[in-house]
Amino acid sequence: MDGTILFARYAFMPNRLNYCGGDDNKAIFEYCAANETDPGLVAILRRFQAAYPYLKLIAGSNHIPDPFDARVVEAYWIGNELLDRVDLAQFHNSLRERFAKRLDPKTLDHLLGKAPLGARAHHSFHVFDIHSHIGMLDHSLDTMESCRIGWGRIKQIEATHFVVEHQPLVLERGKLNLGDLRDKRVLRQIDGTGFITNPQVGDFVSFHWDWACDRLRPRQVQNLEKQTRYHLELANRTL
Repeated sequence: MDGTILFARYAFMPNRLNYCGGDDNKAIFEYCAANETDPGLVAILRRFQAAYPYLKLIAGSNHIPDPFDARVVEAYWIGNELLDRVDLAQFHNSLRERFAKRLDPKTLDHLLGKAPLGARAHHSFHVFDIHSHIGMLDHSLDTMESCRIGWGRIKQIEATHFVVEHQPLVLERGKLNLGDLRDKRVLRQIDGTGFITNPQVGDFVSFHWDWACDRLRPRQVQNLEKQTRYHLELANRTL
């Protein structure tokens, strides 16, 4: 899949909810529905000020010219080997450059300390550790659950929703974790149009803000779970 379309699939719903990006939701949806891209979509996606710097960091560390290369986009939203090649010093400096003016010195030092502890340039790090400090959204458990990239196995296909079996985010004894499997309904179509074609019961899908984004291969499920659990553990060290 083209990297800009892949990125747009995950960016669509938070943009629709006015959490990030510009006022381009209709255009993003139409690009994704048509599975077509052009420089206009690239310009729209560069306005995602939370995610785009991570793409540039991952691409630069891996000598990939295009931040919207599909491998880079997958690394940020799902996770892959590119994350292991991100230079620690560059990651640290990127965080400082982005957030130094928005945080007091003590909070900034706390955040920057996550880089040498092993943080990766992955969306789950941004959700579990960045949001709580910069005040982008309330940092409730429900918000983190919606904002992280979730995954689940389709159990039932409804007209506008999937019923998926997934592990929700839970807070147990003051620590974040993934809970027991339970059913969840995620939106798959708006006005008869969605991003996942020909879904089948048993498929694994990803979702963001309760919107079905993509069908996942087994390797991607493993990588997403790995990064999610890894950054939950990292967040729990200073929760």
